[in-house]
Order: sequence, then structure tokens, then C-alpha cells
Amino acid sequence: MNKNVCNGTIFSHKTKMVLSFINGNTNPLTIVNFINKKFGNILIYINPFRKGRFSLSKFSLTNSLGIDLGTANTLVFLRNKGVIVNEPTVVAINNETGDIVAVGNEARNMIGRTPGSITVVRPMQDGVIADYDTTAVMMKYYLQQARKKRSGIFSTKPSVVVCVPSGITKVEERAVVDATKVAGAKEAFPIPEPFAAALGADLPVWEPTGSMVVDIGGGTTEVAVISLGGIVTSNSINEAGNKMDRAISHYIRQTYNLMIGERTAEQIKVEIGSAKPTTEGKQMDIRGRNLLTGLPETITITEEEITKALQEVIEKITESVKTTLEKTPPELSADVMDRGIVLTGGGAMLNQIDKVISEETDVPVFVTENPLESVAVGTGKSLEYIQHFRNNPNVASRANID
Repeated sequence: MNKNVCNGTIFSHKTKMVLSFINGNTNPLTIVNFINKKFGNILIYINPFRKGRFSLSKFSLTNSLGIDLGTANTLVFLRNKGVIVNEPTVVAINNETGDIVAVGNEARNMIGRTPGSITVVRPMQDGVIADYDTTAVMMKYYLQQARKKRSGIFSTKPSVVVCVPSGITKVEERAVVDATKVAGAKEAFPIPEPFAAALGADLPVWEPTGSMVVDIGGGTTEVAVISLGGIVTSNSINEAGNKMDRAISHYIRQTYNLMIGERTAEQIKVEIGSAKPTTEGKQMDIRGRNLLTGLPETITITEEEITKALQEVIEKITESVKTTLEKTPPELSADVMDRGIVLTGGGAMLNQIDKVISEETDVPVFVTENPLESVAVGTGKSLEYIQHFRNNPNVASRANID
């Protein structure tokens, strides 16, 4: 490497020393790639908007995590290992003592099968914390799971990047930050969910070109147009996977007088759900409790019925996409027309939803390769730009931790 470019002394990251660089004529990303190749596990801060000085941050990538704290699922990303925790955002609580009985997959398996002394709750509702104490305990559990699944042990508390909806308030964002610290994080940095989704989908978020992402999660659908490392225009609505499940349950109850559980509704959505009618003619047998007789009953439902049940939710999602496009500057709209819209999140896996959005907007729509993990992967990639998020807060003010 050119000595005129690198002006500083290289120290071992194990001794927590800092390396400073002065930007010459060489592309900073070239230097970053070189350093990461030689001295992996070190984070280099680059301000993509400012030529000049850039430096090695005190933020060690070996001791940092990215967390997608979703309404339906929570994923934890560790650099060089990928997603190491992927469990439902569900907690089982003992009503008599208030103790946590189970978290994650174990708690989800209890849904609809618990005695009166145990309640299964989802501490996240519509993308924000509904139960602070339970969320903190749950996140502590996931951080412990992350420690077990990585080689070695966190020598210190990890620094965490955690996703929040783009429409979140300062109070709601602060609750996420505080809960993450209570769970055992040294420091926590919230980043907008659609930005993380775009990073995870490998969109050129740092370039002067428009990229549009639609993240259909469990509690919220996040729509955003991103350019030059920031969100230009966005929209966040509480119409997503959970609303689809409730719509299916409501339809079956109204049509067949049959009550089904939360997990059954989700299974129906996954197996025969579709955003528009198809010629496949899928059918599915489901079991539930007849509301008239009170006895168990089995019925057969079709794909066409579920498409009808989901129609209202799908219409609201497509309307949100259209609204965001209407607010997008003309130059960026042209970029979106050329590059298309990228769908991420579990809801992007619904059959035909990409075609419905494309038909409604006249814009090409693509589903990213791994929609379930896009946001989590994006949080992991954002670790490399942690200083950018320190200096460019989403909505709330952060303490100066440099």
C-alpha cells in the first residue's frame, strides 16, 4: 500500500489500539478492503460524503452484533458467521410469579396449549415495544444464545446495531435502545429498518441513485426510497404478516363459524396464500372449533378463498407503495423505474405479491434472494458504517460516545 496514503502506525486490535489514516488519492474502500484482509475483525469508519480524513473506530467487529428485532421473529447477525440466532419474538410468562418460563421457539410451541397459569405474549407489537421488561429479558436471552453460537467468548459487552421502523417516535426508539442496553449491550445504535433491508439486499445505498425497498414484516410494512446513504422518502404502515393472519382467521370464522388458532392461520397463509388468483387450485384441510356446537371440526378451504380474505391487506400495502412513489423526486423516480422495486421480509414470500405490486405501479418488482434474513444481514453490514449512524441519528438524539 502507498505510504503516502497510509500515515499512521498499525496496532493489534487485541491491545485495543487505534489506527489513523489520511485519505489521499486512493479510494477509501480500496484501503478498507486491504486492511480487513490483513487485519480482519477491525472496523474502519468511512464517511462516504466527505473526502479527507477517515480513521479506525474503537468499535470492534468481533464484539459487535446486528439485531433485527421484529414483531414476529428476532434475528441476530455476527460478522463472518451470518445469522446465528433466528427465533420467534415470543415469551411465555408465569402469571402467578411473573417469571419467564420460555423464550423463542420453545415459547412459540406453547401458543394455544398453555394452562391458566401461563400466558404466551408477543412483547413487540407493530414494530415497537409493547412490554418493556419482557422485551429486555427476551433480548438478554438472544444475546446469550449468540455467545453460545460463536467461537470464543465476548471479552466485553457487545456493541449492537438494532433495527427500528422508519416511522418510529423518539420515545419508542429510546425504549429500544434502553432495552438493548439492559439486555447486556455496551452500546446500541438504532437504524431504520428499510435502510437495513436495502443493505441486506445489496442495493447501492451509498450512491447518488434511487433504490426502492419494500420490507413486509410481521407487524409493519416499510416502504422507502434511498439515495446517498439516507432515506429520501418513506412510509410505514401497520399492515403486514400478522394482519394477514388475522384476516384469514376472521374470514374462516365469518364464513364457516370455525375458530382457528394463530399458528393455523399462519400455516394457511404460507401453504395456500396468494395475493391474486392463480390456476393452481390449491386446497387445504384445517381443523378448528365450531362456534355453534363447540366441537372440533375439519373443513377444506381453497386458495381462492384465502386470496379473497387477504385482498384488503394487500390493497393497503400496494397503496402505501404508490403513495411513496408519488412523494419521490422525479430523478429518483426514474431510477426506480430503471432498477425496479425490491421486496424483502417474510411477507415478500406470499405467492404473487410481487406481480400485484408491479401491476399496480407499472414498475418492475423483484423479491430478494433471502427475504427473511435481509434486514438482519443489513444490520450486520451496517456495522462497517457504525460511525455514520453515530453522526446521523434516525430520529432521536444519541449521547456522544466517541
